[in-house]
Amino acid sequence: MSEKVVATNKKAFHDYTILEKYEAGIVLTGSEVKSLREGACNLKDSFVMVEDGEAWLYNCYIAPYKPAAKFGHDPTRKRKLLLHKKEILKLMGKVKEKGLTIVPLRVYFKNGKAKVEIALAKGKVKYEKREAMKEKDMKREIEKSFKGKIKL
Repeated sequence: MSEKVVATNKKAFHDYTILEKYEAGIVLTGSEVKSLREGACNLKDSFVMVEDGEAWLYNCYIAPYKPAAKFGHDPTRKRKLLLHKKEILKLMGKVKEKGLTIVPLRVYFKNGKAKVEIALAKGKVKYEKREAMKEKDMKREIEKSFKGKIKL
């Protein structure tokens, strides 16, 4: 299986605690696919909502494809996600719990098809973010101190 990652949502890992991950297909127009192949995608402020039994991706910016400007697309239009009914029902039930949301983590091509990795996530509080940053810094310092001492 060949995967080509187009965009990742680094902010999601900072702002949320990731609970479960799902892979979803995405319904795109031709110019959007061409633009994705060029890597012109941004997931920064995007989110997923379930409406009428269907999952939709909002605020995902896919830049217009220059050669197809005449037939161009709206860069931030909502896009339908392709999930199994059981997965959608499970996500709907979990989102109704307090503080849970669905965020896209990355957009990638898998065997030539555009996919979105979405995650069920819980928002972090300010002090949790600080703790995570301290932990990351400590790990980096430990690795730095052992780097010169370990010889094979």
